[in-house]
Amino acid sequence: MTAPAPGPAHEPDALDLGLPAPVRAPGLPEEVRIHEVGPRDGLQNEGALVPVEVKAEFIARLAATGLRTVEATSFVHPKWVPQLADAEELVPRLADLPARHPGLRLPVLVPNERGLDRALAHRAEDVAVFASATETFARRNLNRSADEAMAMFRPVVERATAAGVRVRGYLSMCFGDPWEGPVPPDQVIGFGVRLLEMGCTELSLGDTIGVATPGQVTALLDGFAAAGVPVGRIAVHFHDTYGQALSNTLAALRSGVTAVDASAGGLGGCPYAKSATGNLATEDLVWMLHGLGIRTGVDLRALVATSGWMARRLGRPSPSRTVQALLGPGTAERG
Repeated sequence: MTAPAPGPAHEPDALDLGLPAPVRAPGLPEEVRIHEVGPRDGLQNEGALVPVEVKAEFIARLAATGLRTVEATSFVHPKWVPQLADAEELVPRLADLPARHPGLRLPVLVPNERGLDRALAHRAEDVAVFASATETFARRNLNRSADEAMAMFRPVVERATAAGVRVRGYLSMCFGDPWEGPVPPDQVIGFGVRLLEMGCTELSLGDTIGVATPGQVTALLDGFAAAGVPVGRIAVHFHDTYGQALSNTLAALRSGVTAVDASAGGLGGCPYAKSATGNLATEDLVWMLHGLGIRTGVDLRALVATSGWMARRLGRPSPSRTVQALLGPGTAERG
C-alpha cells in the first residue's frame, strides 16, 4: 500500500504568495520611516501592569524586525502613568540594542525638566515632549493651560538640545477634541510652529481621538507649508477610532510626509481621553506601504509574529487586521 504524500507544513498565506503586490503610485515617497510607539504609547493604556522583562523583550523583538525608531518608555511620575513606573529599570535592559541593531533609536518621553534629568542620567539620545493644541486637553493632561505648558517645555527643549539630544514635539488634538469639537487649523499651526522654533527637530501631529478625515489632513499640512514649515520636519500620528487611520496616512504621504507613527498590534489609546481608541497598527501600515512599493526596512512576518507574541502575554487578540489575517482571529503565536 502506497503511503499518502506528505502535505504542506501549512497552507500558504498571503506573504508566502508574494502579497501584497507592490505597485508604485505617482507622487508618493520612496521610503517611509516608521516611528514605533507600541512600548510607550501602546502599553501606557493597559489596565494591568506589564512586567518589565516582557517590555524589554517586546522592544528587542521590535528592533529585530527592522524598525529603527522604537519609543521605549516615559520618564513621567509613576502617580500619573503607573504602567510606565519601571522606566528606570527598563532602560538599562535596552543598553545593548543599538550595538546589535546599528541605527536604532530608542526615544523616551519627558514631561518636564525632572523627567529630562532622569533621561539624561540614562544617557538618552532622543527625547520627546507632549503638548496640546487645545486648552481643555492641556488642563486635563498637563494640569496647566496650553500656553503654560509651552513655557514649561521651553527649558526642557533648550537643555536637551544643548546636551546634543534630539527632541521630538508631539502635538495632540490636532483635528478634534472630545470637549471642544473641531480644532481650527490656525490654532494647531500656531502651537506646532512654537514647538519647532524652540528647538524640536520633528513635530508629530496627533489625531488623538481618531476623528480626522483625509481632507482635514491635507488642509492642515497645506497650512503648515504656507507657514514655512518644511514637510520633512512633520510626522503624523493617527488613531483608528473611525477606521480612517490608513486613509489619513495616505493623504499625508501625498502631501510629502515621510515619517509615520504606529503601534505594533494596534496597541494603545490615551489615558486622558477615553474616546481615543487604538493607534494605527504598524502591521496594517506596513502592508499598505509595501503594497505601494514604499520601502520601510521592516520584515512584516517578523513584526506580525512579535505582535502575536505580545497579544498572548496581554491575554487578548490583536486588533490589527493584518495580524488577524496572518495569524488567525485569535492571533495565536506563529513563528
